[in-house]
Amino acid sequence: MLSLRNIVLLLLSITVFAPIVLYTDRLSTFNSPSTKQDFIEDVTAFSLSATDTGHLNLLPQETSSVLKEPVGVVYNEDSTDTKNLSRDLRLAESREHASARVLYTTTEEDQAQRDNPIKQVTDGVKQGNQGGSILARADSTSENVSGDDAIDVDDNDGKHTKSAQVSVQATKQEQPATETSSNVNKRGSILSNKQKDQTPSDVRVQQLKDQLIQAKVYLSLPAVKANPHLTRELRLRVKEVTRAVGDRSEDSELPRNVNERMRAMEQSLLKGKQIQDDCAAFVKKLRAMLHSTEEQLRAHKKQALLLTQLTAKTLPKGLHCLPLRLTTEYYYSNYSQKQFPNQEKLEDPRLYHYAIFSDNILATAVVVNSVTANAKDASKHVFHIVSDRLNYAAMRMWFLVNPPGKATIQVQNIEDFTWLNSSYSPVLKQLNSPAMIDYYFKAHRATSDSNLKYRNPKYLSILNHLRFYLPEIFPKLNKVLFLDDDIVVQKDLTGLWSVDLKGNVNGAVETCGENFHRFDRYLNFSNPLIAKNFDPRACGWAYGMNIFDLVEWKRQNITEVYHNWQNLNHDRTLWKLGTLPPGLITFWKRTFPLNRSWHTLGLGYNPNVNQKDIDRAAVIHYNGNLKPWLEISIPRFRGYWTKYVNYNHVYLRECNINP
Repeated sequence: MLSLRNIVLLLLSITVFAPIVLYTDRLSTFNSPSTKQDFIEDVTAFSLSATDTGHLNLLPQETSSVLKEPVGVVYNEDSTDTKNLSRDLRLAESREHASARVLYTTTEEDQAQRDNPIKQVTDGVKQGNQGGSILARADSTSENVSGDDAIDVDDNDGKHTKSAQVSVQATKQEQPATETSSNVNKRGSILSNKQKDQTPSDVRVQQLKDQLIQAKVYLSLPAVKANPHLTRELRLRVKEVTRAVGDRSEDSELPRNVNERMRAMEQSLLKGKQIQDDCAAFVKKLRAMLHSTEEQLRAHKKQALLLTQLTAKTLPKGLHCLPLRLTTEYYYSNYSQKQFPNQEKLEDPRLYHYAIFSDNILATAVVVNSVTANAKDASKHVFHIVSDRLNYAAMRMWFLVNPPGKATIQVQNIEDFTWLNSSYSPVLKQLNSPAMIDYYFKAHRATSDSNLKYRNPKYLSILNHLRFYLPEIFPKLNKVLFLDDDIVVQKDLTGLWSVDLKGNVNGAVETCGENFHRFDRYLNFSNPLIAKNFDPRACGWAYGMNIFDLVEWKRQNITEVYHNWQNLNHDRTLWKLGTLPPGLITFWKRTFPLNRSWHTLGLGYNPNVNQKDIDRAAVIHYNGNLKPWLEISIPRFRGYWTKYVNYNHVYLRECNINP
């Protein structure tokens, strides 16, 4: 019995103490320099190809060309090898986690896309493209993560150095690694902040609107209508959400309890989905709603176009007050007996003459003020202003009280042009005809939106057609610069008088880049008379700033050409009413193209006019309905016009005309 006990104790001592002795001996052997160096060389010599990674893990491994094995890393006596090994493991884990996050996000987005029937209807075939873009974003995210993780990889030649350099290199290697990790953290925080900044500010507003659409669809389905309890619940939720959204466009404007209302609506929609699970009926109703919304949008656009036209035709209260106030002052004072100075300059062909035909006093004042403010020598500039009978006294009164510095002013009444009568001018005869008046003022007979543009009563004014009679108005002048009253001059214009028109009558800026200034936009090319004489794709040009050679005008008898075409268009079959179509015809092959920097158009309808074009332009033109003196003007361009208006003037204050 005792011997058996001794045998058992002996076996226990062997099994317990023998491994300890053996491990201690192995450890002492490993700690020797030569043995440890052999182990390191074995480890560094071990390589694992990309194709072998599949045997190590059932999960697919990333194969990135960016990450490379750190070649030639030198290990010193401390535990640098352990640190590098642990760091590589951490990098690999971070890459796996990043890929997992990308896949998880993609799955959530795809699921949300599938669960939203509204997006299925409105996006249509875009859904497949969005899926591709999501995958592309996932790939790019994976690459970015790998790239950021691999920026501390050292790509040297792998040569060994002396022991004195080993510790220095190891120390330097630790510092970039630390700096790199901090940089990665900084970039990560910056990217997260940018993503927060780029997050739309109306996410919840859009979600609430989507819920409203879904609720309205459910309320229109027969299966939900048959459930009165759910119908009442959905209607209550619609009222709550509608009250929460209102006219708000930002999430910050929503009430505090909006999340509760969203959750309540979501629960009600879930009940509706359980009752009505026919997706085809849901999608059909959504398409019907989309079609109805498009019809409403077209109707609203048509109404907005009509209201814009009416606003453009309507004279603001302040601009109606101003001529009344000036006319009263003109006749109740001795200003009617006064004359403008320097009248001897009116027929001097050596000076710079401008023709402005307008009944808008404030707009004409801006044109004159902007020309004189930018002129090198204002004393050489002469302004010939022609107005109608109603505004003649007010126009004279304004410039008698506000003379434009050293420039010369002439204000004329169109009624004084006795030669301009219906027997001489075909357009005047047509404008006075009952058929023409009926065309303009019976707007309810309009059959298309395009007619609205040409049904402006301003075309009944002969002032608009007076530009075709410049030689008759200025018989002793050689050249005249015609200016519209909706322009602003930004530079000196005297260089226009020295431009060689090469035998042409009209000098103007072409508008070939704009399709609506092609000939076929204004002329009826279905008429053989138009089709035979003109090119439908010919470049149009702009009225508003035109230099006219009156000598060539008389020699080529341009006024007679204009009269002939007006007589042919007595029934308005060649072109719609206006001055640009007959201008394109009259000056066909008689127009010299000026440099585009002289004249920039579009400030009265296009908010996206290039800023560089505006800055370099000598003249900017507010052509269109959004005139700068109207409240509907484009705010971005209004300052160019208001800078030449003195709003502190007593007449402007009395008429409540403000910037």
